[in-house]
Amino acid sequence: MISENDFIASNYTLQIEKGDFQWSAPSNIALVKYWGKKDNQIPANPSISFTLNNCKTITKMGFVKRVNDGNFSFDLLFEGRPKEDFKPKIHKFFERIFDYCPYLKDFHFTIETENTFPHSSGIASSASGMAALAMNVMSIEKALNPSISEDYFYQKASLLARLGSGSACRSIKGEVVVWGHHAEISGSSDLFGVTFPTTIHANFKNYQDTILLVDKGEKQVSSTVGHDLMHNHPFAEQRFAQAHDNLSKIKAILETGDVENFIKIVESEALTLHAMMMTSMPYFILMKPNTLEIINAIWKFRNESNIPVCFTLDAGANVHVLYPQDVKEKVLQFIKNELVGYCQNGQYICDEIGMGALSF
Repeated sequence: MISENDFIASNYTLQIEKGDFQWSAPSNIALVKYWGKKDNQIPANPSISFTLNNCKTITKMGFVKRVNDGNFSFDLLFEGRPKEDFKPKIHKFFERIFDYCPYLKDFHFTIETENTFPHSSGIASSASGMAALAMNVMSIEKALNPSISEDYFYQKASLLARLGSGSACRSIKGEVVVWGHHAEISGSSDLFGVTFPTTIHANFKNYQDTILLVDKGEKQVSSTVGHDLMHNHPFAEQRFAQAHDNLSKIKAILETGDVENFIKIVESEALTLHAMMMTSMPYFILMKPNTLEIINAIWKFRNESNIPVCFTLDAGANVHVLYPQDVKEKVLQFIKNELVGYCQNGQYICDEIGMGALSF
C-alpha cells in the first residue's frame, strides 16, 4: 500500500538555476460529499466529484535559485497585482508540503495567478487554486528529477493539493474523481484523488453544470470550521456510513447510465450536507431563501417536463444545476425564464465536465 513516506523527494540531484511553468486547474463539484476530516487533511469519508471545465485557476510559477536561508521566499500577483492577503495561505501551504518538497527553500518564486470566474462570485477558488499551484510545484520537481513516473507525478500533485485544500486533490484529473478509500474503487486512497476506474456510461459524458450565483458574499462559515463540527456530531458515524453506501450506489449508476437514481443520490447528498450543518453545535443555515425557491422550481419543472435536471450544493447558498448535454437547450431556457431572477444580479455560469489540470 502506498504511504505518505513514498512521496518524500530525495533523488533530486539535477541542478537548475531558473525557469517557469504554467498550469490551469479547474474547480470540481462533489456528487457524494466529503464532510469531516482527520489530521493532515485526511477525509472522514470518501467522496466522488465531477471535474469542471470552465471555472478554473491559471497559475504561472517562476523560480530562481537562491541561497537557502531556511525560509520560504515568494512574491504573489493576483490578476496582475500584488495580493498580500493571499500570501499567508501560500506560506501555510509551503509549510505543509515542505517535508515532501524540501527543495522549496532553494528558490525564490514569483507566483502569478488568475481565475476564469470572478473572485467574488461565491464559487470556491481554493480547490482550483491549490491544484494549479501543486501542478507547478511538481513540474519543478520533475525538472530536478526527470526520472519520476507520470503516475507518481499526478499522485503526488494530488497529495500536495490536498494539503492546501482537501477537495483540491479532486481537481488534478478528470472526468470523475474519487478521493478516500472505498472497498469497491480500485486504487482509491485517503492520500490523493484517483480517476474513476471503470467506464462511465454515455449518459454522463459531457454532463452540464450551470452554477446559479445566489449569494456572492463571504462564506458564513469556513470549510475548516465546518469540517471540524463533525467531531462529536450526533449523526457523524451514520453520515460516514451513508457516504460509503452512496458511493457504492453512484458507482453502479455511472456505469449503467441510470440518470433517475443519479438524481436521487445527488440531491439527497446535497441536502444531507446542509442537514449536518443545521444539526451541529454551533449550527448554521447556509442556504438562502432563493436557494429554496430554486430547488422547488427545479422539482416542479422536472415533474412537469420529465427532463432529468437536478441540483447539488456546496457548503453555501449557490446552486449547481446538473443535466445531460442533450437537454441543454431546454434547461438553459428554463433557467433564463424561471431561475435567473433568484440569482444575485442575475448572474450564473455555464460549465460542464472537464479533463483536469493542463499545462501551457
